[in-house]
Amino acid sequence: MFLEMQHVGKTFTDQEQQDFEVFSDIDLSIAENQFVSILGPSGCGKSTLLSMVAGLEHTTEGSITLQNKEIKQAGPDRGMVFQQPSLFPWLNVRDNVTFPLKGTMSKKEANTLADHFLKMVHLSRFKENFTYELSGGMQQRVAIARALAMDPKVLLMDEPFGALDEQTRHILHDELIKIWQETQKTILFVTHSIQEAIKLSDRVVVMGTRPGRIIADFTIDIPRPRKRDNEHVIELERKVMDLLEGEINKVLKEELSNEIEYSR
Repeated sequence: MFLEMQHVGKTFTDQEQQDFEVFSDIDLSIAENQFVSILGPSGCGKSTLLSMVAGLEHTTEGSITLQNKEIKQAGPDRGMVFQQPSLFPWLNVRDNVTFPLKGTMSKKEANTLADHFLKMVHLSRFKENFTYELSGGMQQRVAIARALAMDPKVLLMDEPFGALDEQTRHILHDELIKIWQETQKTILFVTHSIQEAIKLSDRVVVMGTRPGRIIADFTIDIPRPRKRDNEHVIELERKVMDLLEGEINKVLKEELSNEIEYSR
């Protein structure tokens, strides 16, 4: 399998030297060119898991491999797009895209590559603009172009559209699908939105919490473009919502029980 997680666990130690288990025994296999979304309630560890694939966090247990090579640190074979674009305001759009390419190719080659991906995200006419002159949605497109310019094997996206208004989000959904179909990248996408996950993905992986674990893995064979009023989309949304509501209710009951115990 292209990207493999085997018995992955993560435990943090707080300032009082108390261990907190974020998730445990995560097994997940992702094929090359797949678009996979991870859904789950807050605190289930989905963003932490993505950071571990990126090599920004280390596993406490188990292993993560990409093309049979264990991931132990960050590398150019994985591109990361965060919720906030994390662009350099003192650089123009094209220089932001070429920044990670410094030292790997000539400036002319980097500019040509940047122009290619800026055209893909429909920002060619803004390549000389500073990023602070762009809207939030345009800045996120710059971040996507920058990640793609590195030619990663896997594109990791951590709620990249979460801070955008609904109209802009829907536009970028369509853009991302086109980019994915053109580049055939493997995408691992973290989101809180059930609708977003179903609209974009080949698979939707649902995580539970306390500790985090995979509770469902839905293969989505609904033809694209997927409309919200499609009966199969509505049915799948209901199934995922039922699962997530069960997990959220479990957490609320646990917190209420802890409050009652603490007050005694």
